[in-house]
Amino acid sequence: MKRIIVLVQQDFRLHDNQALWRASKEGQVLPVFIYDKEVSPFRVGEAKQWWLHHALMDFQNSLREIGCPLIIKEGSITDELTTIVKNVRATAVYWNRVYSPKLFQTLQHVGKALQQQNIHVESFESFLLQSPWAIKNGKGEPYKVFTPYYKSFLKTNVPKVLPTVRTIKAMETDEPSKRIDDLQLLPSISWDQGFYKKWETPTEQAGIAHFKKFFDSKINQYDQDRDYPFQDGTSLLSPYLASGQISVRSMFHTIRAEEKDKFEPFIRQLVWRDFAYSVLFYHPTFAKKSLKENFSKLEWEKDPDPFSKWTRGLTGYPMVDAGMRELWETGYMHNRVRMIVASFLVKHLLQPWQKGADWFLNTLVDADEANNALGWQWIAGTGTDSSPFFRIFNPITQGKKFDPDGEYIKRWVPELRGVPKEYIHDMTEAPSSVLNTAGVELGKNYPYPIVEHKEARQRALERYEKIK
Repeated sequence: MKRIIVLVQQDFRLHDNQALWRASKEGQVLPVFIYDKEVSPFRVGEAKQWWLHHALMDFQNSLREIGCPLIIKEGSITDELTTIVKNVRATAVYWNRVYSPKLFQTLQHVGKALQQQNIHVESFESFLLQSPWAIKNGKGEPYKVFTPYYKSFLKTNVPKVLPTVRTIKAMETDEPSKRIDDLQLLPSISWDQGFYKKWETPTEQAGIAHFKKFFDSKINQYDQDRDYPFQDGTSLLSPYLASGQISVRSMFHTIRAEEKDKFEPFIRQLVWRDFAYSVLFYHPTFAKKSLKENFSKLEWEKDPDPFSKWTRGLTGYPMVDAGMRELWETGYMHNRVRMIVASFLVKHLLQPWQKGADWFLNTLVDADEANNALGWQWIAGTGTDSSPFFRIFNPITQGKKFDPDGEYIKRWVPELRGVPKEYIHDMTEAPSSVLNTAGVELGKNYPYPIVEHKEARQRALERYEKIK
């Protein structure tokens, strides 16, 4: 009988877990999680590490309930995996593929080394609908634009969902394991209290419950409601997808079984996620480097103060400030607001998109290298299939369009709760009598705008003209 190590790096779930299910049918199984700070997809930020802590706790409990331990190690994934294979006399190593470039490349090398030792190595697709190399154009090349990618995707067959692992032959071993607390994943400074209010329990079952609620009550209105941050119109599934606690294929097949055209906008979002990973797979530096090389010559502002005020939600633009404060409080930000705050940072403040992307990676519980990079390069005009740089969102008009009554702003910027909706998006237009009544004193308890929109827009366009 095979002695199989299942290397777990994400996909913390028992349902539709390709590597774990196959191993459970073929031999004695030992699930192993190795936290390698150099290559782990969870290394990117404190918020995601907070989520990892709870995901590991849940996955460990789920495995324990079916009589199987989860061995936890910390250190070089190459060294730790090689050692544990030898210690437990494993004959096979399975894992679900992870496309974080450093980890993917590391496991490629480790796999080849193990095969040379006559260890059977197999990897599986359990994180995406289709592997990054599965969708190509007529020339056999990866797509650069989403729409043709999406059309091509729809012609493929997404593999069926595997059953939940309910029984497993656990490998008997006295291999030592770290405790999850030993990994020190929770923030050293307790800035995560709002996370617990927002997410309660980051578990596999919570992810499934979120999807069922979304499918039963919100997906019909998704296309109409998703752009309005004051409404409960989004799925809130992104952190569960980012950690692999819910199967994207399970979601896809459940939705497609209904055959309703109004579900198509959400399907597009799931496929957009695959597209992001295709771009990252073929451009491993995508998370750090602009695809359009001319942007390396763009003259960015060097003063760090505007960036600091942006991170703290003190820009003087209420819609921007609301988004940044929601992010800090909950580890999450509504997607429409992500676009507004990103555009403001890159084009109004002329800060490199990489700084904003890094801040998002550090503070989002759904931080995801591929989706994060695709979103930032899209808004900055530097990537594939991106919005042009000269498309510059006016944060005031964006606020009026997507939060017309200021409900979202007042939720996250409490000092503005007394401001009437007519003035909530631009404090500089409010008469002094209105501000006095609302208890707002510009420059004291709420800042003046750190840049003037028209001037900032003109400055950005002038800088762009120099690199066109």
